[in-house]
Amino acid sequence: MELFYSNDFDGHTVRLGEEESQHCSRVLRHRCGDKLNIMDGEGTLRVCRLMDDSPKGCTATVLESIPDWGGHPYYLRMAVCPTKNSERFEWFAEKATEIGIDCISPLVGVHSERRVFKGERLKRILLSACKQSLKARIPQLDELQDLSTFIREAPKDSLRLIACCFEDEKHPRRSVEELLEATGSRDICILIGPEGDFSHTELELALENGFIPVHLGASRLRTETAAIAAVAAVYFHFTK
Repeated sequence: MELFYSNDFDGHTVRLGEEESQHCSRVLRHRCGDKLNIMDGEGTLRVCRLMDDSPKGCTATVLESIPDWGGHPYYLRMAVCPTKNSERFEWFAEKATEIGIDCISPLVGVHSERRVFKGERLKRILLSACKQSLKARIPQLDELQDLSTFIREAPKDSLRLIACCFEDEKHPRRSVEELLEATGSRDICILIGPEGDFSHTELELALENGFIPVHLGASRLRTETAAIAAVAAVYFHFTK
């Protein structure tokens, strides 16, 4: 299935940007009268009829609109400290989008090795991943922010989980699946730390602000692997 992207919609007509138009007209050789599937990045798929096949700007008439196309029955925010190797974080974002995620919040913690984050390249990766996995909604990508600030301001009505490597008798770690089953929550926020894990101060702050410590199995996982494991745990819980 070919999938195009445009949020330029006036109620009856969709206009493709120049890059999408060139791909439609020159690469795939679509011509006037052809049907196109166009996602708007906000959850709606529009089945359209191509009316102008110019590579500088294709236009199409909407035949049918399908809301929440390729969606999932939960809201998942992954708050993750970007890895030192930016390609590893991009890999996480791509695969998480393909599985099912709604928001990515990059964070800087005490032990973070990467403290600069540029989102333009990642936005293109997220769009490509949506097309690949047949989804009409592009995950929200937040600006880089301080981990402690995020902890204090995290939505209080969501199930807030923190995946950490250490625990104590007072705060034993539970599995993501167990907590999803116990709470029935469909609004989830999962916090994943940097390569050096959270500091004890950050963990205590998270606990004070309602985050529940979780584990992702017996293996010690890299940051991006832990993040993907968490995304998959949520996805399979709701789609089993």
